[in-house]
Amino acid sequence: MTSVVTRQLIAILEKTVSPDKDELFYAENILEQAASGNLPEFLMALSEILVNITNSPVARIAAGLQLKNHLTSKDVTVSQQYQERWHQFPDSTRELIKYNILSALGTENTRPSCAAQCVAYVAVIELPINRWGMLIQTLVNKVVDVASSEMHRESALEAIGYICQDIQYGVLETQSNQLLTAIIHGMRELEPSNHVRLAATTALTNSLEFTKANFEQDMERNFIMEVVCGATQCPDAEICVAAMQCLVKIMTLYYQFMEPYMAQALFPITLDAMRSEYDAIAMQGIEFWSNVCDEEIDLAIDSGVSKHYARGALRFLAPLLVEKLTKQDECDYEDTWSPAKANVCWAFIGLSNAAYDAAMTAEGETPETYSLSPYFEVIITHLLESTDRFDGGAQSNLRSAAYEALMNMIKNSPRDCHLVVQRTTIVILERLNRVIQMDQHINNHSDRHQINDLQSLLCATLQSVLRKLHKEDAPQISDAIMTSLLAMFQSSAGKSGGVQEDALMAVSTLIELLGIQFAKYMPAFKDVLIMGLKNHNEYQVCCAAVGLTGDICCALKHLIVPYCDEIMSTLMSNLVEPTLHRSVKPEIVSAFGDMALSIGSDFLKYLNMVLEMLKAASNLQTDANIHDEYINELRESVLGAYTGIIQGLQDDDVLHMEPHLMHIIGFIKRIAQEEGHVSDTRMASAAGLIGDLCSSFGPRLYPLLDDMIITQFLAKGKRSKLQRAKMLSTWAANEIKKINTRSSRAQ
Repeated sequence: MTSVVTRQLIAILEKTVSPDKDELFYAENILEQAASGNLPEFLMALSEILVNITNSPVARIAAGLQLKNHLTSKDVTVSQQYQERWHQFPDSTRELIKYNILSALGTENTRPSCAAQCVAYVAVIELPINRWGMLIQTLVNKVVDVASSEMHRESALEAIGYICQDIQYGVLETQSNQLLTAIIHGMRELEPSNHVRLAATTALTNSLEFTKANFEQDMERNFIMEVVCGATQCPDAEICVAAMQCLVKIMTLYYQFMEPYMAQALFPITLDAMRSEYDAIAMQGIEFWSNVCDEEIDLAIDSGVSKHYARGALRFLAPLLVEKLTKQDECDYEDTWSPAKANVCWAFIGLSNAAYDAAMTAEGETPETYSLSPYFEVIITHLLESTDRFDGGAQSNLRSAAYEALMNMIKNSPRDCHLVVQRTTIVILERLNRVIQMDQHINNHSDRHQINDLQSLLCATLQSVLRKLHKEDAPQISDAIMTSLLAMFQSSAGKSGGVQEDALMAVSTLIELLGIQFAKYMPAFKDVLIMGLKNHNEYQVCCAAVGLTGDICCALKHLIVPYCDEIMSTLMSNLVEPTLHRSVKPEIVSAFGDMALSIGSDFLKYLNMVLEMLKAASNLQTDANIHDEYINELRESVLGAYTGIIQGLQDDDVLHMEPHLMHIIGFIKRIAQEEGHVSDTRMASAAGLIGDLCSSFGPRLYPLLDDMIITQFLAKGKRSKLQRAKMLSTWAANEIKKINTRSSRAQ
């Protein structure tokens, strides 16, 4: 490319930062034409501009950005296409571009280095296919060479960090020691440049996945941890934050190696960080312990070896977190939350889980007390204060974080905190009433969205507190709760936004608490329930209403009978409604079983039409047009419905099922023959139904069950990992043996 053309290209590149939109559009258009005309030549020209220190910083930066944008993309597919395109360039072109971008490292006067990004993106393309073999050693030399300038060391470390961040796992395995040497060299306290130390610390964070072998060696791990912990004490806040981020990631990746460092280093370092006046540092201290909690919860789930660091630190962390949550900086506006306060909320979630798990009894009962009990009331009080806001944007997200923390604290509360839970219920109810009043005066879309979100959060929080209340608490507060929820249903009628679904879920939780006492609310609630069942446009609402129907039947037993005609009519209509989302239909089938089990002989009036529907549903076969998951859910529901009917019909009433026995057993056999496709839960349901049929029909059922398919199916169930499937399969097999014995005696 001639010097004249190069000067023209430089002028165009400088226009890419022009505030004039016309100039900017012109420049971008010319650059696109140049790239589409001869891309290899264009990229070579860009690399020449980038490496030439006599060019303006603006032109060099723009050249680097253009070069980078033709090497990679956020879209994985496009990025793959760019990589394949790069391989098709002539060798001489690729080598010249690589030479220029590597030579440009350390020659820029701006941060971050564009050359470092270009080097990294070419490295990500070439290193996996064993090209550019001298690159890593060259970068390492630029860092450790005593003659290297500050900019050379910094840009080389930036390039290393970018490479480690984006390279395929395993590509750098043989060079990980070289990279680690350079990174640790850059992080040393002896390094005079904070810019270099920051680049090195960031590079270490990006390279941690590749250092597993180093962390497995005591001496190497000790040295790495010494350097990282030392960096957390740096007076430069940016380096301190980067080092703390590194510790957070180390804790997540290498938890099993951290015991030697916890008491003497990690614990005091992270607590000091949490006390920091700099939010960015405090956030990392909080994030460290949030990650510890998450890791130890996962270990408990997976039966892994936990060191219980969070349990031991709770009594130190709780007061600090409360202090952080309540701290009001002089420059803060009254309604301003810092990001650190949001992190405090998330930390309370992990800590409450850890405290509750540590206090759990062997029987799995609610513990009498736990390590957060002394701080429980003040935590709840300040979380409630933090959630009591009606504003938008980021503040809304922070409000949600506080509500999530509040719900988790309530869920994980011991017995000695019950009084606080009771008081919290009253507060949530008062807020719900206040929001319902506000709802009547909302006109614009933004405020409507905020109100809907707040109502959903309050309903979810109401569920949390209701689940922790005692049975004797329920009658004292249920009237007020139902009055509020009925008002919410009325105010949200005909409006979308998911509020009705959340309110229905809250009613479901109240039913769990009240049981048969919920009957007194049915005259007022019935119309709301039917409205939800008929809400085909918002199928999640309809699905919640169907699930709630089953809950009500199970709770009220025969007291639901006066409402059954209208409920059954609506459910049957829903089954044949083509516009209703198919995911609701298995729930409807399950509701039939719940109703049959609850009302017994009163279900006979619906029996024939329900059995015909179950027959049709059980005959539905998988084909290319029907999702397997839907069929599986439907079959599970059919099994449950048959079970509910069999168990609900007593004495001679069950004989109405006799004409359908052959079909039911045939349905079970079809499920049994689905080799490899029968889930443990469906196996348990089918086995339970077999056992119930044996109990109800006795010896006359034996000829239908005397089949190798059934025998092998139950034998497989006995070997299931699911305890319920194993237990029910064993019981069903024994029931078959019993009716066989009785049948033989009768003969």
